[in-house]
Amino acid sequence: MAGDDASGIKLETWLMIGFVAALLLSTGLIVITSFDKNTVFSAYVKDSTDDNIQLQQISLMRADLGEDGDRYDIANTMSTPMLVNDWREPHRTTLVITAPEKPFDAAEADAIHDFVTNKGGKVLLASNSTNAQLVANKFGVNYMGPSVADDQRFYEVEIADERVSEDIRKTYAIASVTQDLSTMDSSQTRIPCSQTDVDSENIENCFMPVLFHRPTAIQVLNNGSDGDSSNRVVKVLAHASPAAYLAEGVFDPNIKGNPIPGDLATGYIVRIDYPGIEAVDKVQGNREGEVSVTGSIVFVSDHSALANHLWDRSTADLTGKMQCTSELYVTHGHNCWNAGSGGLSAAGGDTQWFGNSLYFRALLRDMMEFDNDELAASTVTRYNDQFYIVFDESRHVTSAVSAPFTEAMGAIVMLTSDTLLKWLIILNLMALLSIAIMVVPEKENWRHVFDLTRFRERPNKVDPSLYLTRVRESLMSKVRQFKDLTRDEMVRKTPAEIQAMIGDPRLIELLYSQQRSYSNEELKQLLQQIRRWGKHNTQ
Repeated sequence: MAGDDASGIKLETWLMIGFVAALLLSTGLIVITSFDKNTVFSAYVKDSTDDNIQLQQISLMRADLGEDGDRYDIANTMSTPMLVNDWREPHRTTLVITAPEKPFDAAEADAIHDFVTNKGGKVLLASNSTNAQLVANKFGVNYMGPSVADDQRFYEVEIADERVSEDIRKTYAIASVTQDLSTMDSSQTRIPCSQTDVDSENIENCFMPVLFHRPTAIQVLNNGSDGDSSNRVVKVLAHASPAAYLAEGVFDPNIKGNPIPGDLATGYIVRIDYPGIEAVDKVQGNREGEVSVTGSIVFVSDHSALANHLWDRSTADLTGKMQCTSELYVTHGHNCWNAGSGGLSAAGGDTQWFGNSLYFRALLRDMMEFDNDELAASTVTRYNDQFYIVFDESRHVTSAVSAPFTEAMGAIVMLTSDTLLKWLIILNLMALLSIAIMVVPEKENWRHVFDLTRFRERPNKVDPSLYLTRVRESLMSKVRQFKDLTRDEMVRKTPAEIQAMIGDPRLIELLYSQQRSYSNEELKQLLQQIRRWGKHNTQ
């Protein structure tokens, strides 16, 4: 018996040591990998002491879309974008994913695809790296990786009245919110959108300049994971010039390693819509009913397009982004966005760049269901706070302090969301339970503490001086139950009446004798006699 206990304790100890070691190792690895890392492209970092780091956040975007701006209902997810599928009214929700530093896994990519194609959700995914590729694969989109170089369409930067060295990877594009530019005449000049046009949602036939820091190229290759192009609408909203190429280190379009994907194929912003998705919402008359909604995803080839230094006009001015009025464009012999093939028409309106916020705020609103005639206008489409924007903070490298928490939350959500993994967890828990049953010593049975026939098994459970009292109580309880008396009726019985009911001299002596003492063995025999007494009187 002692050997079994010793081995059980030893196994338990080893299991605990293994668990603690695994926990410490995983936590240590997370802390090491995130040590001295700064969070960038976060919607919630707004007071960084490093100005350069602050310029790389998207906090201005959140401010413009939140309470102080467009008044959308703002939220975030810290663990995994899979949680967006549990959001209320998914068809009125936009998930914003910017600069994914951590690649998506298959379960997360599937969840985002389902969010868009089955629930009518909206996604804005901005990245210049292949970390977004697993999600892009689900929609038949390819991130090409290297930066686009375009010596015809890049913008000038001037700081302290001095020109910053030319960088033909800092490109611009003329973008539409609703038009597929791949089907339009690329040489035709475009009418610029004004602030009034955006405010009045009159953006069908006007265009806006969008500045990029170092975009890559994105291409629509096939029909995506659903394999069906009939239920989707693909639009290239912005693309590079015919002179653009992918720069693999050396800035020369004639080098074989620098492919030229072509004008229309070199997309900067690609929008894919899935119309005709059935959802439940408030309909006309403010009752619940089915409405037809459109799921949408927009791929942006550069996460910096949403960053603070390109989002806000005043911030962009402080960081030296030059407008078309600058002589630098003429001096260095390249076009600004108000000239050249496919540029904005100065005769058609104001060609100033007002920051990327003007374009992306218009794009986000157009993706939402504000124009859905089936929704209840009085309670839904009239109010921006009935629409939700969720910033995905889980893709960023966080500080060493918060990293273990975010990684653990992401792992929990992923494990509990995948069907196969759910069953694996259940089976593992059952295995652990079986091990625990085998290694944990069986507890002594305390439920039968009043069973006085088992003195030797529990010598310490009952005070030996109370044995006689317990046996007498057993006798009285047996008599009361046999005579079908309540406790109050039993209490009112006289000793003579009780003796008459018992009728057994030995048991009467047990109950009333004050001089007689009993050994444990005698008490065991008397308990057996009490049991027989009931049967004898029944007969």
